[in-house]
Amino acid sequence: MEIRLAENYGFCFGVKRAIEIAEASQNASTYGPLIHNREEINRLEENFNVKTAHALDELAESEKVIIRTHGIQKHELESLQASGKEVIDATCPFVTKPQEIVEEMSREGYKVIIFGDENHPEVKGVRSYAVNQPLVVMDVSDLKERPLGTKVALVSQTTRKVREFKKIADYLIENVKEVRVFNTICNATFENQDAADKLSREADIMIVIGGKNSSNTKQLLNIAHANCPESYLIEKPEELEEKWFEGKKICGVTAGASTPDWIIESVIEKIRNVSV
Repeated sequence: MEIRLAENYGFCFGVKRAIEIAEASQNASTYGPLIHNREEINRLEENFNVKTAHALDELAESEKVIIRTHGIQKHELESLQASGKEVIDATCPFVTKPQEIVEEMSREGYKVIIFGDENHPEVKGVRSYAVNQPLVVMDVSDLKERPLGTKVALVSQTTRKVREFKKIADYLIENVKEVRVFNTICNATFENQDAADKLSREADIMIVIGGKNSSNTKQLLNIAHANCPESYLIEKPEELEEKWFEGKKICGVTAGASTPDWIIESVIEKIRNVSV
């Protein structure tokens, strides 16, 4: 069986930057998971004593606090900065940008619309920068029969699909007098999604490697599954099942933006072994 890697996959700039920051900040705590990959978080804790806190009160004993790549809510950041702790901001610059846009546009009186998952930490952080109540939507149907006013500003969660973002932008342009559209989807997301789409059209089976709680990895799985019904999302090689590969000729492999090379390499090695 032939194993083909997507043209673009794995670590993005923001994740690489965050891991480098964490490795240089030994004996620190991150507020929330630094990235959406449990295996890499475990490695950082074991090798660099970088621990994960899930609430502000869990940081009471921590002198150094790292802000996760997805960012946190504005009032939480201000609370940490006022606490006297050393705050090390590993928020991805592609996430910081929509935070800044939302704050500026809402101050100028625009109704802010965020395309994304309202329960995702990135979206929670971005919406907290609005000075008026923003609207978080997942598709066009969420906009219908909502009071939008005469001017709106649209941003997106960094890992959403471009096609869906354009549908929302088109609806707003048709129905609102003044629309400001800010394409805040990350370039790495574009490239990884396009590569997964291309490869999954050629493959008999697709393996998507990454955190199961990762938005961008789940998007890759959805794209792969649309072209290749036998597409599977795994976090580590132990999850591979030999029966998946029976009779297959081409196995495509891609990985989410929070998936380190060492995991990808271990999965590929296991695929070689189970498909012999």
